[in-house]
Amino acid sequence: MPSKRALEAQDNAVFTTSNGAPVAEPYAAQRIGLNGPLLLQDFNLIDSLAHFARERIPERVVHAKGAGAHGYFEATHDISDLTCAKFLEKGKKTPLTVRFSTVGGELGSADSARDPRGFAIKIKTEEGNVDWVFNNTPIFFIRDPTKFPHFIHTQKRDPETHLKDPDMFWDYFSLNPESIHQVMILFSDRGTPFGFHHMHGYSGHTYKFVNAEGKFHYVQIHFRKEGGFKTLDDATAGKLAGENPDYGIQALREDIDKGEFPVWNVFVQTMSAEQAEKFRYNVLDLTKVWPHKDYPLRPFGKMVLDRNPENYFAEVEQAAFSPSHTVPGVEPSADPVLQSRLFSYPDTHRHRLGVNYQQLPVNKPLAPVANFQRDGPMAFDNQGTRPNYQSSLVPLTYKAKPYEQVKHESWLGAANTDLSFITELDFEQPRALWQKVFDNTQKEHFVSNVAGHFGGVKSPVVKARQLSVFAAVDQELSDRIAKAIGHPTVKPLAVAPADKATRFQYNERPLN
Repeated sequence: MPSKRALEAQDNAVFTTSNGAPVAEPYAAQRIGLNGPLLLQDFNLIDSLAHFARERIPERVVHAKGAGAHGYFEATHDISDLTCAKFLEKGKKTPLTVRFSTVGGELGSADSARDPRGFAIKIKTEEGNVDWVFNNTPIFFIRDPTKFPHFIHTQKRDPETHLKDPDMFWDYFSLNPESIHQVMILFSDRGTPFGFHHMHGYSGHTYKFVNAEGKFHYVQIHFRKEGGFKTLDDATAGKLAGENPDYGIQALREDIDKGEFPVWNVFVQTMSAEQAEKFRYNVLDLTKVWPHKDYPLRPFGKMVLDRNPENYFAEVEQAAFSPSHTVPGVEPSADPVLQSRLFSYPDTHRHRLGVNYQQLPVNKPLAPVANFQRDGPMAFDNQGTRPNYQSSLVPLTYKAKPYEQVKHESWLGAANTDLSFITELDFEQPRALWQKVFDNTQKEHFVSNVAGHFGGVKSPVVKARQLSVFAAVDQELSDRIAKAIGHPTVKPLAVAPADKATRFQYNERPLN
């Protein structure tokens, strides 16, 4: 049954080949006589077959499954003391595209899978596109970018069996204890959000806002869904995975079609350079949150999604987001994982979509583009007669940033120790999550959720090692999981004190 939009779009179009020539019968094939061989001259047949074999582009290695919509960002509060970005001037409305996604699953995986969720936003400002490539959790599993490809491999399929493997999954986490904070969130009910548009979004990384005078603040950005963050329990998530694996895509689309537009209020946490130097944790550590009581949320905008894509492939699958897409007044910090993403995301898009991926309609900036890039596959806008070098004959004009180069990275070079070190600091926030945030029901769900997956691990070494990580968070937590999977209790992982950043030795981990 055609959608309402498809019926409205009927325009009595004439069927043609890709070069625009009319075809009398799209299913006909030219041949000699009734039973003779096909003719190579039948361009409609050859064109159809050749295009069909090339319809798929490479699947995203991560964030393959997703849903998207269009809307706008509205700057609701004055934050000119923080940033000179023009789209953040109070009262401005700027169009945007959002793509929500699961992380580890393939293109056909279930929307209800236990997984973090991507929360990518492309804001088309008058100064160029800003991409905020966020997640639905305020932290992540790692803080060392070299670990990322290995981490993703363990969340995918075993190269021998081509099956998901809980031993791979938990072996990695047990060998990288800094992951425990995100593991605690993932195996709570927040690990199975109620669809894509009932969850919050977080920058996770530390960014910088810079004002017109060149003064900067470290910032963390929060998108908080109006109506709150809604979750599924494990049983309901599993039921939906079997009955309607695309329910998240469907629910977002249906709500927008009904005029029930999702709204997020947007906040910023700020930290001065001086505060960053005194912060208990490393300001560049992606596994840590900034306590709200010390760094309160300051409102500055809202996001509204009010329009569904007319063509999913063109407007969602081809949407290409990167944290390196930014404008004056918004800058990356020296967070090493963020810095690696500045390269890896555009590199991925050049592979998936081609070197001119920014010229695709969904990615094309509304701001005029003028540079010396030319040619390559699918050069839709090749900039006409403009010279492809810095010419004195037909010169471009150049607009300086409204502020001088931001300073104060020098102290970071000394303060930023090797982030692979594990200390007691890595367990403080997960411990608070277990002891102070989770209520009794949430604790029961967490233990059950972990046991249901972790119990499938075959290796006794991996089981004992991961239980020792849980025990370093809280002994009761570890004991409850051990009991649920029928394993003996395990002593806590031995880690360095908070003030001693010594390299962690895997063979020091107690196994009984």
